[in-house]
Amino acid sequence: MINGDSGTGYESIRLDRRGQAEAFDAIGDRYDEAFPHKEGQLSAGEWLAASLPAGSRVLDLGCGTGMPTARQMADAGFEVVGVDLSDGMVKLARQYVPGAAFHQLDIADLRPGGPVDLGRFDAVAAFFSLLMLPRAEIPLALRTVHELLVPGGLFIMSMVEADVDNFSIPFLGNTIRVSGYLREDLHKVMEEGGFEIIKESSYTYAPAITDVPPEEQLFLCCRRRG
Repeated sequence: MINGDSGTGYESIRLDRRGQAEAFDAIGDRYDEAFPHKEGQLSAGEWLAASLPAGSRVLDLGCGTGMPTARQMADAGFEVVGVDLSDGMVKLARQYVPGAAFHQLDIADLRPGGPVDLGRFDAVAAFFSLLMLPRAEIPLALRTVHELLVPGGLFIMSMVEADVDNFSIPFLGNTIRVSGYLREDLHKVMEEGGFEIIKESSYTYAPAITDVPPEEQLFLCCRRRG
């Protein structure tokens, strides 16, 4: 899960994270129990690991418990940094992936000219984290990712295919707000954000123990343009 200076766009909006971090603090380990099958996420991670040179820096944006992506990247020998808005998730990630560095941060903290500078990365992963933002913030988040990446850097991400904006849903006994796009609209948002889509896959997914109905998950493997 993913929090302005002039020129970034953040100064024109009011950030609203009410209840988002608290929901994931309460969910904790139950998240991985509810979502045990992550074939799309693992496959995109395998593509990333095979595409990066040894010693690359990878940012897991909205890292959750660190499973499976931060663990997958750390096991591949990369320098891994994870960030999440939920303190509970960050504590679990530090426990599960001791070889990586984790920080409780909002993506807005990482914006160009923002309060936190983690340096540049060869790759960024954002699995089901941008969907926690209202649509008005998603282009700003993509701009932040673009600036965090070295030229030609890689970006793997996933969203749920849905035409919704900041929509409240029940989730593992809590309430969260999510956004989504239809596939063609997501392609446009990514391209306008400065990314070339190299590979795409989709999976119909039904969580194991949750009140959320089956969803279509989109996984994009991208490269920074410019």
